[in-house]
Amino acid sequence: MRPVVVMFAILSFAEASLAAGSKPAAWKNIMPRNNLTGWTRVAIPPSHPLNSRSQWRVDAARHVIICEGNGGHEWLRYDHLYRNFVCELQWKLAKVPGVTEYNSGVFVRNSADGSTWYQAQVGSASGGYWFGDNPEEGVLKRFSLHSMLRKNHVKPAGEWNTYEMRCVGKMLVLWVNGAKQSVYTQCNNPQGYLGLEAEGSLIEFRGLRVKILP
Repeated sequence: MRPVVVMFAILSFAEASLAAGSKPAAWKNIMPRNNLTGWTRVAIPPSHPLNSRSQWRVDAARHVIICEGNGGHEWLRYDHLYRNFVCELQWKLAKVPGVTEYNSGVFVRNSADGSTWYQAQVGSASGGYWFGDNPEEGVLKRFSLHSMLRKNHVKPAGEWNTYEMRCVGKMLVLWVNGAKQSVYTQCNNPQGYLGLEAEGSLIEFRGLRVKILP
């Protein structure tokens, strides 16, 4: 997906306030074990039909989710609603000789059908910013923080990257390989679904875990 409208605000993320007065919940491992039970394929856009053959599978021996990237544009939804939380995962794009552009993403707070969505963009030595379709006064409006990147910490295809996504109130914060890289402050969907995007690239995901925040 390509960004259309840019919206950004430079605000410090008050991390200390998240746990003030309460003890955070423990991490919950949400990696599937042997199959994708508890996960649902959803077309992008939701009005399009899904490919009859799934491009998603679990490599139980290696503890990874693999997206072949050859089954059309869709996302794999984790079927559990979250409100305030932090999600951490690692992803690695398969390096293909001669290919310079790769595409995938990680979703937070999506609506069930994905019409409302917030994506942490994934790419090779690119990505690492928020964009999506956010409801405003009853209308979905596209936003993107791509043009606001000052430094990109994403590693190239063939290397593992770590994303940490913190969602509290209207604020979405994306950490890339330990560095705070993108902050969105106008999220109007208070709760939604996590998900992984298929958009033409072979990619692996591992270490998915979630912690509930107050």
